Amino acid sequence: MANDFRTVALVGKYQDPGVADAVLGVAAFLRRRDLTVWIEAGTASSFAGGDACGEMHDFDEIGAGCDLVVVLGGDGTMLHAARRLAASGVPMAGVNRGRLGFLTDIGRDEAVQRLGEILDGHYKSETRFMLEAEIVRDGECVATMLAFNDVVLSKGDTGRLIEFDLFVDGEFVYTQRSDGMIVSTPTGSTAYSLSANGPILHPTLRCIALVPLAPHALSARPVTLPDSCCVELELHPPHHAGIFSDGHERFDARARDRLRIRRFPKPVRLLHPENYSYFAMLREKLHWSAVPRSP
Repeated sequence: MANDFRTVALVGKYQDPGVADAVLGVAAFLRRRDLTVWIEAGTASSFAGGDACGEMHDFDEIGAGCDLVVVLGGDGTMLHAARRLAASGVPMAGVNRGRLGFLTDIGRDEAVQRLGEILDGHYKSETRFMLEAEIVRDGECVATMLAFNDVVLSKGDTGRLIEFDLFVDGEFVYTQRSDGMIVSTPTGSTAYSLSANGPILHPTLRCIALVPLAPHALSARPVTLPDSCCVELELHPPHHAGIFSDGHERFDARARDRLRIRRFPKPVRLLHPENYSYFAMLREKLHWSAVPRSP
C-alpha cells in the first residue's frame, strides 16, 4: 500500500499517568520520520510539556487536516475519538494502554515497531459503522447522539422496570417491560451487549443487535436486524429513563419520548497491524481455550 501519511495526530487517555511518556515517545519517533506531528489539545493539556509534543489542535482541526490519528489509551479513548472524528473519515490506529483493548490492538511495548509498519504501508484496513440517535419529544428532536458501540435505553437510577414500545421501520414489534434495551453495532457486540447475553457479531457484518436488559418475559430474546433499519423505542408513562451513548453521554428521557436510531452514514476506518486477527483477539481478550486458573 502507498504511504500517504504526512501529518499524524496523537490522542491520549487523559487520566493515564503514563500517557506523557507514551505520547512523547511516539511523537519523537514520528518526527524522526520527518512527519508533521499534531497533538489533540485536551491530551496536550493533561500533562506538563504536552504542548511541546507537536502542534496543538482540536478534534475538528484534526479531522480536517490529518492523514492518520494514533490513539494511545483504552477502548474508551478510542470510542471518544471515533465519536469526535465521525464526520471526517480520517483513519485511526490504537495503542492499548487500557484493560481489554478490543479496539486499541497494538501492544504498548510494540507501539513504535507496529506504527512504523503502518507508516510503511504494511497494515490491514477495516471499515466499521456507527449509530446516530435522536430523541424526539412532542414531534421535535431535542437531542442527538453518536455511538460506536451502542445506544442504551436504561431504567437509570430507578429500582423498577420500565415499559416501552419497539418499532422497526415504523412497524410496531412489541411492548417490553425490562430494565431497558441495548442497540448495538457489531463493534459493540463484545462490550455491554455481551454481558447481557447478546450475540458476538463479526465487525464486517452490516447489522444491528437489539439486546433486552433483564426482560420480564422468558420469550424476549436478542434480535439481529439489517443495518438499514430504523429502530425506535417509545417510553410509556409514567416511566422515566436514561439514554446512553457508548456508556458515556447521557440524556434523561421522559414518558412518551421516542428514541430513534439509525446507522450513521460516514464509516469509521481502523488500521491494524498486518498480523492482526479478529479471532486471535477474541481468544486473548475472552480467554477462550485458556488454562483454568488455580483456586
